[in-house]
Amino acid sequence: MSSDPVVCCPDLYSVVFENERVRVLEYRDVPGDRTAPHRHPDSVMVSLAAFSRQVSAGGRSVDVELAPGEVRWVAAQEHVGENTGTTPSWSVFVELKEGAGGLSDALGPDPR
Repeated sequence: MSSDPVVCCPDLYSVVFENERVRVLEYRDVPGDRTAPHRHPDSVMVSLAAFSRQVSAGGRSVDVELAPGEVRWVAAQEHVGENTGTTPSWSVFVELKEGAGGLSDALGPDPR
């Protein structure tokens, strides 16, 4: 089984943009929806609608409530999520790709 959320949960996650540095996923669900176990690299999550959910990883569960427009850093992790609220979830994940170059890569090699 794949741990890529787009592969294991295609009804909930979709790729809306991708290049060599980032992959941007849109996530939508309704109350009661639960994801299969999946993994995200280091990511920035932007909540587009208020929602309540439970996230479980490594035998630990955390209840999360976010308002529209909230932005959160999400460290690389494997987890399962469940919409425990009364409203649909809608968010965007900007997943950072490992080995993405910094400013020096963007400028090219040092000419010295």
